[in-house]
Amino acid sequence: MKFYKAKKVVIIAEKILSSKICEIIESNGARGYTVVPAGGKGAHNMHYTSERASVVDDFSNVRIEVIVKNKSIAESIGSQVVENCFENYSGIVYLEDVEILRPDKFNGG
Repeated sequence: MKFYKAKKVVIIAEKILSSKICEIIESNGARGYTVVPAGGKGAHNMHYTSERASVVDDFSNVRIEVIVKNKSIAESIGSQVVENCFENYSGIVYLEDVEILRPDKFNGG
């Protein structure tokens, strides 16, 4: 089987932003994404994934991952998330090089 180069966009943000971030991902043509609870320590102290996550669940953190076929789409998603979501909320975005099977499952040229 042959593997093909692609880009993975990883976004860690407050759960309250999930819908907006997913809209941005979809508006850039991505066919799917993964959203999972996220925890760890950062600039704003500890973030838990258990019942201690937050008094309000929307302020817990999530990790959103999306794979696209080219860097320009990945950069567009990352830039739009930062510009539209992180002015009043904390979060990070980074890109990773990945290799995929079945490139027809992913968007982009």
